[in-house]
Amino acid sequence: MRDLANRALNLAQTKGASYADVRIIHLETQSIAVKNGIVEGIALDTSQGCGVRVIANGAWGFASSSRLDAQAVDRITALAIQIATASALVRGPAIDLGPADVHKDTYRTPVKIDPFEVSLEEKIDLLLACDQAMRRAKGVAVAEGNMLFLREKQVFASTEGSFIEQEIIETGAGLVATAVGEDEVQTRSYPNSFGRHQATAGYEFVERYDLLGNAERLGQETVALLSARQCPSGVTTLILGPTQLALQVHESCGHPTELDRVLGTEASYAGTSFLTPEKLGDFRYGSEIVNITADATLPGGLGTFGYDDEGVPAQRTHLVRDGIFVGYLTSRETASRFGQHSNGTMRADGWGNIPLIRMTNINLEPGEWELDDLIADTDEGIYMEMNKSWSIDDKRLNFQFGTEIAHEIKNGKWGDLLRNATYAGMTPQFWASCDAICNDRHWDVWGTPNCGKGQPAQVAHVGHGASIARFRNVPVGVIE
Repeated sequence: MRDLANRALNLAQTKGASYADVRIIHLETQSIAVKNGIVEGIALDTSQGCGVRVIANGAWGFASSSRLDAQAVDRITALAIQIATASALVRGPAIDLGPADVHKDTYRTPVKIDPFEVSLEEKIDLLLACDQAMRRAKGVAVAEGNMLFLREKQVFASTEGSFIEQEIIETGAGLVATAVGEDEVQTRSYPNSFGRHQATAGYEFVERYDLLGNAERLGQETVALLSARQCPSGVTTLILGPTQLALQVHESCGHPTELDRVLGTEASYAGTSFLTPEKLGDFRYGSEIVNITADATLPGGLGTFGYDDEGVPAQRTHLVRDGIFVGYLTSRETASRFGQHSNGTMRADGWGNIPLIRMTNINLEPGEWELDDLIADTDEGIYMEMNKSWSIDDKRLNFQFGTEIAHEIKNGKWGDLLRNATYAGMTPQFWASCDAICNDRHWDVWGTPNCGKGQPAQVAHVGHGASIARFRNVPVGVIE
C-alpha cells in the first residue's frame, strides 16, 4: 500500500498538483440479526479501494477506484487532476490549507477481546437467549437483537510528507422489544435506540452492557407502556436521560457547529446553521453550566481515532465553554479562513467519498449532581429517556423530540409511567434553561452510527458523551 500511495502522489505532482493526498482502505464487517427466535441474517462483507484528492490550478479534484493496482491508481490520479482542472474554470476563493501538518505514525483501537476472534456460535447463542427472555413478557409481539463488528485498515499519505497507518475496530449490539395492544404499539430498546449501541472497542463492549441481564426487563417495560398514562401536554420541568440527551447534543449542538454548514458548502442536505461567524466568542448558547467539547481522543467513543482523513491528529476542543459559543468543527481549509488550525474533524465514508467536516465525540461535560438528589430537588416534572422520533429545522433551531419511555416526577419522587412523550424547544433558549447536570458517575459515551450528511450522502459514526440534565419551562406534549 505504501508503494501505491507513493505512486499516486508522485504522479499527481508530475501532472501539476500543488497538493495531493491518498487514502487506501480495507474494510471488513460482520453483522448478525435475530428476530422472534430465528436467525434472520448473517453477513460478512469486505470492501477495499483507493481515493485520491488533489489541488490543481487552485481547485479540488477527487477520484476513486475499488481496484488496488498500479493501473487503477494511475487512472484515478489523472482523473482527479482533470476534475480539478475543470473545477478551476468556476473556482471560488483561493484554497489555503494553512501550515503543513506532517505526521508519520500508526494507530490502532485499543481492544481487550478481538470481536472477530469470538465464535459466531457464541454471538448467536447470546442473541437468541436475549430474544427468548424478551418474549417472556406476555404481549411482546416482536423481539429483535443484532450485533455488528467492523475493522477498517487505512493508509493515509500526502505530498506534504505524512504517512499514517490506522486500524479502527468497532463493536455494536442492541435489543428491541415491540408490544402490540388493541390500539397501541410500543417499543423499548437497549442499550440505545434505533437498533444498537456502538463503540470503538472489542467484544468486551458487548459484555459490559449485559444484554441478557436486561432483556427480560426490556420486554416487561414494553408491555407496561401499552397501559401507561399518556404524557400530559403543557409546560413543565424536563429531565433528560443520557441516551436522549446524547441525540439532543447531536442535533442541536454537533450539527450547527460544523463550519461547512456555516460557510454554505453544506446546505441542501438539512444543512446551514444559526451559528454564523459574528456569534463566535460572545454568543450565549446555554446556561453557565453548559460545556460542550469535541473529543476524538475519548477512549471507546464511536468518533474516536488517531488521525482524521486529512492527517490531522485527534484532539479535544471546546465548542461551548461556560455557556458561550467558542468554537467550530473545522477542516484545514475552513480553519485557515479564521486564522486557526484544523481541530481534526474531516472524515470520509469509506474510500469512495471525499472527506467532509463530521462530528467526532461531541459531549455535554458532566456536572456535579447525583440523580437521586436531582429528582428530590424537582417538585414537578417529567423524566424522558431513549429517542423514538426527532425533527429539527435546517438551521438547527426549532426542534421536537419523542422518547420511548417517560416517568412523571411529583414532589421530588418518581411517579407514574408515561407513554408517547414529546418535548419541543428552540436551541439557545432550551440550553439556557439547563440548571442541573449529573456527575460523571452517570456519564457515558453513546454511539450514533447513522449520521447522514452530504450529497452524495455519506454516513458517519459519531459519539456523544452525556449524563442526565434538567431543563426548566419546556413545552411537552403527546404523539397522536
